[in-house]
Amino acid sequence: MTISLKQMRYALAVARTGHFGRAAEACAVSQPALSQQILALEGLCGTTLFDRLKTGIRLTPFGREFIARASKAVEAADALDDFALARSGRLDRPLRFGLIPTVAPYLLPRIYPALTKNLSEVKFSISESRTEALLDALDDGQLDIALIATEPPATGPRLRCRTLFEDPFVLATPRGEAANQPVNLAELPADRILLLDEGHCFRDQAISACRLDGDRVAHAFAATSLATIVEFVANGQGVTLLPRISLRKEASDPRIAIHPLDDPAAGRELRLVWREATPYEAIFERIVEVIRRDAGDPLVSHAV
Repeated sequence: MTISLKQMRYALAVARTGHFGRAAEACAVSQPALSQQILALEGLCGTTLFDRLKTGIRLTPFGREFIARASKAVEAADALDDFALARSGRLDRPLRFGLIPTVAPYLLPRIYPALTKNLSEVKFSISESRTEALLDALDDGQLDIALIATEPPATGPRLRCRTLFEDPFVLATPRGEAANQPVNLAELPADRILLLDEGHCFRDQAISACRLDGDRVAHAFAATSLATIVEFVANGQGVTLLPRISLRKEASDPRIAIHPLDDPAAGRELRLVWREATPYEAIFERIVEVIRRDAGDPLVSHAV
C-alpha cells in the first residue's frame, strides 16, 4: 500500500484543527472513518504522527515533518487538478467557501440565494471558522475563498483581496440604561464591556475601539458567540459592541437598546480573499460582484 491523498488531507485537517472530531467535521466524514485512516497512515509510516492528549492532539517531531511534506504534495495535486480543469473554465467540485463566525449567520441568509442563482453552475461547500483557521485552510488548499474582516497577513501565501463593504460598530446596552448620544467609547466603564473570547478578530477590534489595556482585558467577560453576549446585555449584565451587520438578528430583543458611536473609525471592513495562483479567479470575481450587489444594505431600520 502507498499513502493516499485522502490520508494526507485527513492528516492535514487534524494538524490544522488540533482535534479529531473537528477534523472529521471539516472533511465531512465520521470521526471513526477519519481515525481509521489516520491509524492506517501511521501504520504505513511505522510511527505516530500525533500525540493523543486529553485536550486534543499534538504533532510528534516526525509528524511535523510529515505534515510539511504532505502539505506540499496536496497543494501540488490540487494545482494539477485545477490546471487540468482550467481549460474548460469550470469548477468540477464544490467551491469551498469559509466565513468567520461574526459574519456567517448574518450575511449568508442574504447572499447564499443570490450566489446559487447567479452562479448556478457552481456548487458551494460552506464552512465557518476563525480567521487564523481560514487563512491556514487557504494555505494548505482546504479552502478556495474566505470572507474575513482583517487585513490578510504579509506572510504566508500570496492572496488576492477584494473589499466587499464597511461594517461599522454600534453599542448595545440594556434598554433604559442612560447613554449620551452618540456614545464616547473612552467613557465606557471597562468592567461593563463584554467581549468574545480569544481568537476572534472581532474581539481584537472591540478591544482596540474601546482602548482597553491588557489588565482590563484580562478581567473582561469573554463569550463564545455574539448571541451569548447579547443575552447577557439583555439581562442587564453589561454592554457590548456589535457590528451593524448583526443587528437584524441580534438586536431584535426588546430588552436591548442600540446606540451610535461618536468614533466613525470604529468598525471593520469585510473582505473576500483567495490564493493568487488560481485558474478560477473569474469565478471568484463574480462572487465579489454578487455579494456587493445582493448582500443588501448592511444597515438596518432598527433605531440607533
